[in-house]
Amino acid sequence: MSFTMDQLRRGMETEGYICDDEIVVTVYLALQLEKPLLVCGAPGVGKTEIAKVLSRVFHTELIRLQCYEGLDENKALYEWNYQRQLLKIQSSRNNGEEDIFSSDYLLKRPLLKALLAEKRPVLLIDEIDKTDEEFEAFLFEVLSDFQVSIPELGTIRAKQTPIVILTSNGERELSDGLKRRCIFLYIDYPSVEKEVSIIRIKVPEASEVLAQQIATAVYYIRSNLDLNKKPAIAETLDWAKALLLLGTQRLTPEMIHKTLNVLLKDKEDQDHFKKQLGAVGLVKAVCE
Repeated sequence: MSFTMDQLRRGMETEGYICDDEIVVTVYLALQLEKPLLVCGAPGVGKTEIAKVLSRVFHTELIRLQCYEGLDENKALYEWNYQRQLLKIQSSRNNGEEDIFSSDYLLKRPLLKALLAEKRPVLLIDEIDKTDEEFEAFLFEVLSDFQVSIPELGTIRAKQTPIVILTSNGERELSDGLKRRCIFLYIDYPSVEKEVSIIRIKVPEASEVLAQQIATAVYYIRSNLDLNKKPAIAETLDWAKALLLLGTQRLTPEMIHKTLNVLLKDKEDQDHFKKQLGAVGLVKAVCE
């Protein structure tokens, strides 16, 4: 996989992902060093999107392992097709172990699919912080040598080293062992200028004035209000679309009142906004 940093930046931006230098450099190094990329940050800042964009940039398969509490090796790597094995035993006189414990009876889960892929895939291990330390320890073998051990089949090595992206929302501290195996990237909420660019690309119908007002308003809310759930980029874009559907190209107190539930998805946050700032106060802050 031969490409320059500028080619990577252009490719990601062509796919609608606005990159700053830190993101481009870190992603480039992870790709060239063939090391997993651990992307941390608040929900909704664009962590998962990196994996999706890279799969489109390199025209390759995106294989996703969605993590959750209780995820174990079987769900992530492989399981045996017990129903098919049982049918084989019932229909055959030769019940040798080598017959029913072969690749023909293997149900491949995301990690094994990524290792067996003929073309270098993008493997997204999403929200790794939702798993436990035991699952992290299991991942060490995969992320260190890109190989896994299956007792009945032996060691399986990757045909092509996958592009591995792990994401974390910071629900718990990840182990030092996992961090050592990865290139680390932290993504914060975007600046006003960056969010304006995102709005203009994702919601091209929005005028420059409206995009600027929306980005400034969201930045002000994130920075000045103590919320349970700060609005993510997805909420910003939904807000822009909602305002356009209601026929406005400028923020007004009336429109903020009508669309607040699109931006703030928590009742306590909505009440806090109305008490501490309010629609009129937000418009004043945006126009200063």
